Amino acid sequence: MKTVDEHLADILDAVGVLPARRVPLTEAHGCVLGADVRATVAVPGFDNSAMDGYAVRAADIEKASEDNPVTLPVAGEIAAAAGTPPFVEPGTAVRIMTGAPFPPGADTVVQVEWTDGGTQTVAIHRPARRGLHIRRAGEDITPGSLVLPAGTLLGSTQIGLLAAVNVARPPVHPRPRVVVLATGSELVDLGERLQPGQIVDSNSHAVAAAAREAGADAIRLTGVPDDAAQFEARFREVLGQADVVVTTGGVSVGAHDVVKEVLSAGGQVRFESIAMQPGRPQGFGVVDGVAVFTLPGNPVSALVSFEVFVRPALLKMRGHTNLNRQAVTVTVGEPMTSPPARRSFLRVRVSRGQDGSLVATSAGGQGSHQLSAAASANALLVVPEDVTAVEVGKPLTAILLSSDPADNVLGALTAAAGAPGPGQ
Repeated sequence: MKTVDEHLADILDAVGVLPARRVPLTEAHGCVLGADVRATVAVPGFDNSAMDGYAVRAADIEKASEDNPVTLPVAGEIAAAAGTPPFVEPGTAVRIMTGAPFPPGADTVVQVEWTDGGTQTVAIHRPARRGLHIRRAGEDITPGSLVLPAGTLLGSTQIGLLAAVNVARPPVHPRPRVVVLATGSELVDLGERLQPGQIVDSNSHAVAAAAREAGADAIRLTGVPDDAAQFEARFREVLGQADVVVTTGGVSVGAHDVVKEVLSAGGQVRFESIAMQPGRPQGFGVVDGVAVFTLPGNPVSALVSFEVFVRPALLKMRGHTNLNRQAVTVTVGEPMTSPPARRSFLRVRVSRGQDGSLVATSAGGQGSHQLSAAASANALLVVPEDVTAVEVGKPLTAILLSSDPADNVLGALTAAAGAPGPGQ
């Protein structure tokens, strides 16, 4: 059987980064910059006040104190978005709001908390050094400076920064378009009445959700029957609207495994047995420029296969260089088993032991059909190919499946530096 690492390497060699294109800033959140962005404007664009208060000359209030405040006439007011601010004459003050243009003639801002807040005259109780509470033009960003380098993941602060420098359409690697095809004549969609022998399609929902979690745009199609002609027609139909097609089911050696029957005929998709548990039957290839992943039909096998093979490919297509989930070293909290000559990905719960160490315990049944146990797992315990009996206390790698702070364990581990998980 082909190893996990060999299969993943072949996949990553075959997929490339999607070419960058300019998109509206509102659509760029979560994308990766495809080129450096340099500023064409200064930030701030003009000298402005960092406080609500009064613009004055520092020399006029240098003797101010709580016992002997300095009283100055208030000659005007400057609000944010004001045009040209008035000149501040010696011995006067001008009320100024946060963000308002700083007026000529003044050299400092006295915050309103240091005054009596007067509107006709103002009593100032403390001196202020020159330059206090003034944001100078360009002190954050100067025109021509590098704002964000290529490869930056655009989160909320990066989106705000691009808006501040007036970048309306940043160049980003687009989200991969993923189409999920769940095959099987026994599948029905949500809300339909089940007839004998039928099951609700969970695979397309789960895999499409996993694709979205990996930063892709995903749509799902269900009800593709075990009929070669119908599957091929549906597959050809979606090729033109996708960067990635993911199928589930129909990849083993059964009489009705139509995915393997149809896609192996063209020679572009290769079907292989991978030395892993769950998820041994896998298929991958590139058809008309579209990456095609054929995953097993059992729900846990499909999701584990997605984690190990599809997710890293999607991250690469999005322009990421780190394709790995966070991984940590854990100790095993209960005896576990693994088949010989296969790398197992056991669904586990990682928690803190009494001594503060990380301990992995089984999330429940490890069958490839047991989705309930997978849903309660927060990590995949990686058992190497040469290990069949996992003893209590054995150190192994666990791939964390979430960084959600709501999970007390995983939230506390976001800063932990673990080695990349095998197959990740």
